[in-house]
Amino acid sequence: MKSAEQGPGTSRPSGTIKARPEDFVVEEIPAYSPLGEGEHVFVRFTKRDVTTLDAIRAIARALGCDPREAGAAGMKDKRAVATQTISVRAPHGTAVRHVVERARSLDVHGIRVHEAVPHGNKLKAGHLSGNRFEIMVRSIAPNRFDEAERFLDAIAREGVPNAFGAQRFGVAGDNAERALAWFRGEERGPRDRRALRLLWSSLQSSVFNAVLEARVEDGTWTLPLAGDLLKLRASGGLFVCDDVTTDRERAGTGEVSPTGPIIGPRMRWPEGAPEALERKIADQILGEGADLSRTRALGDGSRRTLRVWAQDLRWARCPADEGDDASALTACMRVSFVLPKGAYATTVLASAFELQQASSSLSREQPPPSEEEEPS
Repeated sequence: MKSAEQGPGTSRPSGTIKARPEDFVVEEIPAYSPLGEGEHVFVRFTKRDVTTLDAIRAIARALGCDPREAGAAGMKDKRAVATQTISVRAPHGTAVRHVVERARSLDVHGIRVHEAVPHGNKLKAGHLSGNRFEIMVRSIAPNRFDEAERFLDAIAREGVPNAFGAQRFGVAGDNAERALAWFRGEERGPRDRRALRLLWSSLQSSVFNAVLEARVEDGTWTLPLAGDLLKLRASGGLFVCDDVTTDRERAGTGEVSPTGPIIGPRMRWPEGAPEALERKIADQILGEGADLSRTRALGDGSRRTLRVWAQDLRWARCPADEGDDASALTACMRVSFVLPKGAYATTVLASAFELQQASSSLSREQPPPSEEEEPS
């Protein structure tokens, strides 16, 4: 997907990510702190080269807790060093303080526990403020380093298209197709509700990405149109664009951004031309007049901004001893930023680099359902 700076014939420098887990560091920013009492235990830990689901299973089983009663605010990549929080529920008849004590001294391969604190409720999907990233981009041609900096500077000024990344669509990339077959009644969906939510979220993401692609192509992904549902950057409030001149000025400063559909039975549609575009694309993907009522148990639907901002975006050339090789045939860059929940670090980097994965065989974390990104 093109960024605002990518016109015809504009190419980005190539860069490689995830050559090693330490090249992709992510820290979850909690939405709140545990209260110190209750039957659930919030465990904050750092995992290396482990999926979130595997970490949940390993921690829960080591503590004698049921993994099915565990909660997580979001999923983190496997090929990374990731710090996040999960919740486990103390087994019936086991004192919560005993679970806390065991958790604090837990020794699990690839996982280091930082703290364990009781809380009254299970940690729910989407209960985080955002994520902090520090990413090493390797194998950059030295003569294109300045270009990469110019792209990153544009990202800092203008934001990037808020596309869902490849992780959203499953390891094989076919989750949206599988969800569509279920939605149309052509196949039975998974019995597990969580697995079904994952599939449905991929199809929701496919519709959103298609709308975003259309808005990027016509240059309106940051430009409010009459009838757009705009979201305030500071508060997240939604309102209809009925004063295009004023709202475009506000969008120019980053105060507001147009939104796109996370389809669902109670999603709020825009008006005018934006509504016509979204309904046309939804009909093309789902089928004309698709009945969304059967997805009610999977979420109401919501709105997601077409633009995302990378806060505190910084970058620097790596020191010589962290470079790719001694001959300096390639350079590496360390990029750090903070993203709101639901935004993808790879989407930000892809607006500055033609990204290459260090290995095509790397497993990807299954994404959380769409309500984690934009709660209804």
